[in-house]
Amino acid sequence: MRTFTLDMYQTLAMAVAALYLGSFLRARVSFLERFCIPSPVVGGLLFAILNCVLYVTGVIEISFTDTLREVCMVFFFTSVGFQANLKVLKSGGRALFVLLGLVIAMILAQNGIAVGLAAALKQDLLVGMCAGSIPMVGGHGTAGAFGPVLEDFGLIGATTVCTAAATYGLISGSLIGGPIANYLIRKKDLLKTVVKEDDFVLAEDEEAHQRDCRNYAPASFQLIIAVGIGTVFSYLLSKTGMTFPIYIGAMIAAAVIRNLSEYFGKYTIHMGEINDLGGIMLSLFLGIAMITLKIWQLAELALPLIILLSAQTVFMFVYARFVVFTIMGHDYDAAVITAGICGFGMGATPNAMANMQAICDKYAPSIKAYLLIPIAGSLFADFINSLVITFFINLL
Repeated sequence: MRTFTLDMYQTLAMAVAALYLGSFLRARVSFLERFCIPSPVVGGLLFAILNCVLYVTGVIEISFTDTLREVCMVFFFTSVGFQANLKVLKSGGRALFVLLGLVIAMILAQNGIAVGLAAALKQDLLVGMCAGSIPMVGGHGTAGAFGPVLEDFGLIGATTVCTAAATYGLISGSLIGGPIANYLIRKKDLLKTVVKEDDFVLAEDEEAHQRDCRNYAPASFQLIIAVGIGTVFSYLLSKTGMTFPIYIGAMIAAAVIRNLSEYFGKYTIHMGEINDLGGIMLSLFLGIAMITLKIWQLAELALPLIILLSAQTVFMFVYARFVVFTIMGHDYDAAVITAGICGFGMGATPNAMANMQAICDKYAPSIKAYLLIPIAGSLFADFINSLVITFFINLL
């Protein structure tokens, strides 16, 4: 079979083409928009399917040079590190700390269930990790980041498996979150517990997120500095004998830089611009990760993956319905938070917000849920998840 190889620039261009195709389809297929499936995933998956058909039929194998995938990945996770603001964590009060504790427990349970089932099915334990918190809490970004790490440990096709699981999670997390909250509100008559006064104030200074075109250059420089310093942290971490993803040092460096800025006030972190740049890097990273998938490697893992993902769905339903709802106060706000945690616990923060919006549009606003879920899901979940995943991989 002939192989046609694209260099890193052509691969990047192809990823952008996949992004445009995904955006085009999302604008016209309501299902894709409703479940917040990322444009790079939509377009990239079509490219991957086409490549699979060409490979299986023996026509040609299209090979990509994914050098820039790692660069985009590191810059995206560095932008995530800049969001780890300890001042916000402290100002959230007890409710935020409780929710973060629930998120940590959920991450540990997802990995424990996945690894345990993989052992019971006589599969490589790393196959279990492909259906644990990597794609569930982590979503497509973490799936694309840790897939190559698992492949380095000898698990062929790990990136493909992780990405498939992440796509399933996006859909299922959106499907179960709203119905659970709706059932709780109706059955327990929770509307009588609605908090109408805005007495739960927890928000970062909006000025920190205002955009100015003049700030994109310094924001880029801040990302680059964090990445550079992060290489030193990564080197020191490697001396522990444990295996860490390449971006973990940059995330830590970014968090340190952000919190030193908050503490001393001597320089400004351009968070709005950093978030935008991180979003661009995530789109490019996902685009490259998706078009380079080798779907034909999924065939032998189809049945174990179905069992693992079914177990994760059952766990999320039980955990959200009985644990999260009860501990967060078993009131209206807790019900909305339950819908939200299903969203980012199996997909992404946008799914969580979509779940909560559907409930709040039907019943009443929940200030507490709208403030806690984005902070837990966007600011801290990815950071914590990366550390837990690294611990599990090294333990196995």
